[in-house]
Order: sequence, then C-alpha cells, then structure tokens
Amino acid sequence: MTVPKFKYINIEAYRPGKSVIKKNTNYIKLSANESSLGISPKVLKIFKNKNLITNRYPDSKSKVLRMAISKHNNCDFNKIICGSGSDEIIQMICQLYLNKNDEVILPEYSFLMYRIYSKIVGAKVRFSKENNFKISISNILKKVTNKTKIVFIANPNNPTGTYLSKSELITLRRKLNKKILLVIDDAYYEYNLNKDYISGLDLFKSSKNVFVLRTFSKIYGLASLRIGWGYGDKKIINELYKIKPPFNINYFAELCATKAISDKQFIKKSVSHNIFWGNKIKSNLENYKIISNEVTCNFLLLNFKNCKISSKLFMKRLIDNRIIIRSMEEYKIKNCLRLSIGNSKENKYLLTVVKKIFKNV
Repeated sequence: MTVPKFKYINIEAYRPGKSVIKKNTNYIKLSANESSLGISPKVLKIFKNKNLITNRYPDSKSKVLRMAISKHNNCDFNKIICGSGSDEIIQMICQLYLNKNDEVILPEYSFLMYRIYSKIVGAKVRFSKENNFKISISNILKKVTNKTKIVFIANPNNPTGTYLSKSELITLRRKLNKKILLVIDDAYYEYNLNKDYISGLDLFKSSKNVFVLRTFSKIYGLASLRIGWGYGDKKIINELYKIKPPFNINYFAELCATKAISDKQFIKKSVSHNIFWGNKIKSNLENYKIISNEVTCNFLLLNFKNCKISSKLFMKRLIDNRIIIRSMEEYKIKNCLRLSIGNSKENKYLLTVVKKIFKNV
C-alpha cells in the first residue's frame, strides 16, 4: 500500500517552550507568558455553573462577546471578528491576502506563527534587522518590494519586550505603500504604561489598511480556552467571515471572555503586579550582569553577554531547581532566555534560586 501524495510544506513546525519536568510534578512554569494571577473572580463563577448548555452549537459570529469587546474598547461591532486564539486570525489573514510568491515582512525576532502561516500559503518571508532587539522602521522599509503584501509586527514585541512609540507607528504606516496591509499585534498592550506608547487599536481604529490583533490568552488568563479577536476595515472582516470556521469559538470560551473583559479591577491588579515584580526581578538580575528590556510586557528577555555564566548553564540550574523558562534557540537569539513574570510566591522562589546559582560563581 502507498500513501496518497500530499503537498510537502518546507517549514519548521511551531515548538512551544518546555512545559514539564519529567519525574517532577511540583515545577514552576515561567516559559509561556501566561497570566501570573490566573483568571478573574467573575470568570471563576462560570466554572461553577452547572447549567451550561453543551448540546447546542455556539453562535458562529460570537455576537455577545463582540458586543462586549465593542463597548469595552469603544470600537465598531461590525469591524470585529473572533478566532480560536489570535493565531487563527493570523492564519485567516494569510489565506485571504497571500498567494504563492507574494512577500511578507517580519522583524527578525518575532512571534513564530507569522512566518509559519505565511509560508504555508506559499508566500516568501523577508526578515528586517532589528537594532538592539528593537524593530527598525527603516530596515522594514528597505525590505519592501512590489511583491510585499503584509507587514506583521507585535507591539510590544514578543520575544524581545521592546516597542515602537506612537510617532514611530505613525511613521511606519505613512511611509509604507498604502496597498500593503500593516498587521499590529496588541497581545501585550495592557502591560505597557509608557507615555509614548499607544496600542494599534487606539491609533488605527479608522484605518482601512491596518489590521489589529488582540488576545484573551495573556492578561485575561484564558490561554487554554483559545480565544482572540481581530479588528479591521469592514470589507476585510466580511471576507474573513467567508473563510472562518463556522463554530470556531466555543460557548464556554465566549462566556468566560465576556466576563473577563468586564472585570477592570482584576486587570488593574494584574498590571500593578506585573510592574512591581517585573522591575524587582530586572533589578535583581542586573546585579549578576544579566541585561533585560524595560518592563513593557509580562516577560523579560534575559541577555547573558556580560554575565559570568551562559544562558544554557543558567537554564539548566533553574531546571535543577524546578523552574522552567523559555530557550531562545528557536528564535535564533544567542545566549538569551525569556522569563515570564509569575505570581508572588513563584517570583520569590525564583529570586532565591538565582542567588543560590551565583553564590559560588
């Protein structure tokens, strides 16, 4: 018997960071930029509801959630589409816009799904060099050709933690060809309180050639429910609905996301926690010559170029002490690691272990 011939896709599949330690169930996972405080108390109440309807299909257009998103963000209900994680919307955008041999521009260090979905549909990915781990507008513009269809950026950026200011975003959109779609991923926007920063949604609500991504996986703590959303011109949204899977958002996920977005107090608490512990950990690590970005996300990119030990040895020592963080090998960033900000107990233990690691160095 032979296997029917299939299309060979020349890509490396996404590999998530290490999430378990074999033979040890009592580990601390700080590798996936998940919510440090879990979920809102309002969401927790839904988990205790014994009358959830599970034998009916969910609303294929997620109207209740979209109405909540529209109200919360003061944006147009008709320009919102929900997806099974924002990465499903990335996939749909690539399906809608890209043909074989079209080109996509990405910063050299960026969320891996941008390149994966672009390559699946046959597009060519061109990488723009960053300056000290920050996205360079001039280097993006240098990569533009008459085949360029999309520019993807996350702001703040994963995995570097750096960001483009309001003026830089405006400059990028103004200098790009108007026919090129600029996709701005706002996944970590809640954490960035710098005065020169503005989210893609707040800046480009009325733009016809900017598409914005948002997620419930980070600050809202709903990563396992896989729910995100996108915002763009009505013409783009209408076409995306033609290719969207019919029931991609499950009923339970929509209920939880609708409640999560209403709990402003929980979000405020999460942001304050992140700023306090992010700066505390950053300051502590600098004592050992481990450099990191300023706190703009719920993670830090740790650079070991001036440190007495390598990132690989540091990660091994953490694993020996039941702590998992993210290797940057898949991102091709040398001698660096990415550390998610945990809850207070986890962060205190982390700092104790770090002190122990460097005690005899």
